[in-house]
Amino acid sequence: MKKAALYVRVSTDEQAEKGYSQRNQEEVLRRYCEIKSIEVCKVYYEDHSAKTFNRPVWTKILVDLRKSRGQIDLILFTKWDRFSRNTGDAYYMINLLNKFGVEPQAIEQPLDLEIPENKMMLAFYLAAPEVENDRRGLNVFHGIRRAKKEGRWTSSAPVGYVNLIENGRKYIAPKEPVASAMRKAFKDVSEGKFTLREIYRQAKENGITCGYNNFCNILRSPIYCGKIPVPKYKDEEAFLANGQHEPLVSEAMFYRVQDILNGNIKGKATTISSSEYLQLRGFLDCPKCTRKLTGSSSKGQAGLYYHYYHCGIACKWRIKAEDVNEAVDKEILKIDIREEYEPFYRECISKSFRLHSNNGEYSQKQVVDQIKALNARITQARDHFMAGEFTHADFQAVKSQCVIEINSLEKKLPDIILSTKMVDQKLNGLMSNLNILADRYKHGDTEQRRRIISSIHPQNIGFDGLEHRTNRINETVGAILLINKRLGVKKNWTESELTDLSSMVVSAGIEPATQGFSVLLPMPISRYISTT
Repeated sequence: MKKAALYVRVSTDEQAEKGYSQRNQEEVLRRYCEIKSIEVCKVYYEDHSAKTFNRPVWTKILVDLRKSRGQIDLILFTKWDRFSRNTGDAYYMINLLNKFGVEPQAIEQPLDLEIPENKMMLAFYLAAPEVENDRRGLNVFHGIRRAKKEGRWTSSAPVGYVNLIENGRKYIAPKEPVASAMRKAFKDVSEGKFTLREIYRQAKENGITCGYNNFCNILRSPIYCGKIPVPKYKDEEAFLANGQHEPLVSEAMFYRVQDILNGNIKGKATTISSSEYLQLRGFLDCPKCTRKLTGSSSKGQAGLYYHYYHCGIACKWRIKAEDVNEAVDKEILKIDIREEYEPFYRECISKSFRLHSNNGEYSQKQVVDQIKALNARITQARDHFMAGEFTHADFQAVKSQCVIEINSLEKKLPDIILSTKMVDQKLNGLMSNLNILADRYKHGDTEQRRRIISSIHPQNIGFDGLEHRTNRINETVGAILLINKRLGVKKNWTESELTDLSSMVVSAGIEPATQGFSVLLPMPISRYISTT
């Protein structure tokens, strides 16, 4: 009497759609064995796709067959698509089973594989479900691609969003508080004030649970500025479709973040010190070797702690933290907004911005010139291609890269154009925040004070033990200090004198080097007025 192992396999979709239940298959197989007088030695139940033989239960079958050679003659299943849906894999597995002395057989599609012609029928039985799988996969692929082109997100919701269904329509919507945490993360990266590690640490505290590497990848996803990436397919180039979901950040901010992550824009990244006595850690340069100073505390004999800013092991320069903190505090508290001078502050800063609106990173003219240069590069590459000097692949590579850069630059233009129209409106918030600067600095916590310091000092501070100095301070603060110094008691200014003063306020142009703290002191005015 022959001995057989029964192989019963279903996958979730087949069980639901076609009724290939395990109980029904087992019943059919056992009835067949009774009629043919075949002894059933074991029944294996599989709930896995037949696209490959990398299945848990099938692996166990092969192990059992190796251990018990000659004890099993047949492996029975109902149809050949229960065995495999891949023709090449199926032929390989049949040969392997034959080496074990085992014959695979489908009771509803019986074939004598010793007859060569029957292998043609076997190929048909195996190819039919494989073709069905491929067709189904292709339909799903095109459906997903069509949905992406229409601006719909087709996967599990990204961090900060949640999947919802309304009137049969699936969509993603912001999920609080994680959505706010993502907005803050993008904002912090765009300001260039903190390291990615520090931003990630704050994001975890605000509710984001992903790992650091995943967090870095998330920051590069255009989903957060309202775009759905559609990948390249055949002759169709990759592009970004307008999403139907609510964006968490503006396109201008998203592309600025990409520039920072790619190293095209460098910010002064610092980390937050947990000690109120070392609030300047990361902001000071060593006067001997120009390295960035760190800080630490040491315990004295009386049990008191003494705090120092110090350089590395090689330099060993250090200074009492109390002396430096006091000197910097004194300078910051000198920033005084005089109510009688406020009209001059407004007019000089507004005029200085307009005088230098064609300078700097966020200049409309500069961005337009860059776009023209990229378009000219595409034209030049096309000429090389037409002349036979470039292959089609070379031309496409140049074009794709230029198109990406052009799209990034075009996203900045609306904010730049809007900024020139909103100078006066934004100045209201600027003056209001400056009026409360001293109070916020005196009574703020360590993080707030560090934000104020980093906003006022875009470049690190030098301190030699006698006085502190910095290469450049925040342009807005510099403007206020200069106006206070120059105005004196003079009240009546001519247009030419005001223009001269405006030029002196920002003689090197209003630079967008560093954004200020969002609540207390605005960013340099050119960045501030470009923020909506």
